[in-house]
Amino acid sequence: MTDAPAPAPLRLFNSLTRSLEPFQPVHPGEARVYSCGPTVYNYQHIGNMRAYVFADTLGRTLSFKGYALRHIINITDVGHLTSDADAGDDKMEKAAAQQGKTAWDIAAFYTAEFKRDLDWLNVRDPAKWTVATDYVPRMIEFAKRIAGTHCYELDSGLYFDVSTVADYGRLARAVTDEGEGRIEEVDGKRHSADFAIWRKTPAGETRQMEWDSPWGRGAPGWHLECSVMGEAELGMPFDIHTGGIDHREIHHPNEIAQNQAYRGCGSLDCAEHSGARVWMHNNFLIDRGGKMSKSTGEFLRLQLLVDRGYSPLAYRLMCLQAHYRSELEFSWEGLGAALTRLKRLLMAATTVREADGAAVTDHRLADLLEKFDAAMSDDLGTAVALTLLEEAAAMKKVDAGQKRTTLATMDAVLGLGVLTLERADLRIRPKSAAITEDEIEAALIRRKEARAAKDFAASDALRDELIAAGVEVMDGDPLGWDWQLE
Repeated sequence: MTDAPAPAPLRLFNSLTRSLEPFQPVHPGEARVYSCGPTVYNYQHIGNMRAYVFADTLGRTLSFKGYALRHIINITDVGHLTSDADAGDDKMEKAAAQQGKTAWDIAAFYTAEFKRDLDWLNVRDPAKWTVATDYVPRMIEFAKRIAGTHCYELDSGLYFDVSTVADYGRLARAVTDEGEGRIEEVDGKRHSADFAIWRKTPAGETRQMEWDSPWGRGAPGWHLECSVMGEAELGMPFDIHTGGIDHREIHHPNEIAQNQAYRGCGSLDCAEHSGARVWMHNNFLIDRGGKMSKSTGEFLRLQLLVDRGYSPLAYRLMCLQAHYRSELEFSWEGLGAALTRLKRLLMAATTVREADGAAVTDHRLADLLEKFDAAMSDDLGTAVALTLLEEAAAMKKVDAGQKRTTLATMDAVLGLGVLTLERADLRIRPKSAAITEDEIEAALIRRKEARAAKDFAASDALRDELIAAGVEVMDGDPLGWDWQLE
């Protein structure tokens, strides 16, 4: 009997160094991860949700590799302005005014909606949700520690001087003589790239969310929040910081600058001075139809996919089909293809759901699992890993228990639920449908009885009734799905 092969070493792409690096945890056996969470002033569009499928896949992979995972996701309920360029109104205050609610009510509602979307996508809960307003006293203390050397005060607030730290903007690789192009001018700023640490409430105004500070009554800057929550819950440096690629250009460079100041201004030639050893970013979801933006009104969010009859897990699979660092184009046709692929996986896995584990390992399944480990260890190669899951599901003449164990191991990383989902979970009734699932099933039973009695006129009439109600009857469907709502 040969020894089992050694697990593949985990390598991850570090956005700060622009290179693949072996994962070397700060604390042996542990993996500490911080993911930038949403600003809860509105629903999250599906492009936002790709970031959490990515972060969840990363966390599942770290667990698969044997690390004790501590994953933090923050909720931004104050401090994020309507422009990422350090200008405009606070998003929470603006949403509260538009909807006639308190900022706290807005935050509670959209936080619950966001968490529901995560549940739909089978994204695991983090070890802790950090809510920005819970950390304001710590933010003030953090700012006090760096203010004397790295900040200056203007009438509008306390600003960070980016010239006081080494390598500002290295993460974005987008610094010009004029500084970061998306940063707005503010009267009195020393450099165009300088950013607010604390925003004073303008004279004569009162905000719903404001606190006293050494720089006047006001609210923290958006970038300060993540520095403080990451340090408070994970320590510095921690292992991995994740976010969407849009954060790579302004938010994360500013967060890094604050972390450098807090930790003594070391050069970014040592990535640990940034506050995290590895910075990871998922690429954009591209929507050629132009409905991704929240400014268009009915933007693409997960609820819209459900309303059209698609399982959210089809979207998760769609995300896994592409590498997280690649752009992913969204289309309804592509989502439909992902749903079909998920149905095939579910049907293939159904036969071994109740099987017991085998005492002897089948070498073919072991080989697939070894390849799966190699794919996920190579910077989260989910596209390859998916094909290996399908290959294992389709494999014939293998022990059913061993097959189930293999599928369970792979699916624990990919998070598709192929051993727990039922057909009904993927058969979602579109919001516009005028017929219930019970009515569909009852009509199909009557139709089956009519066909068995060779009453083809009645069978055809029932089929026509279903078609008129928007139901496509799929006789002989190889996937075993009897119908779908158009």
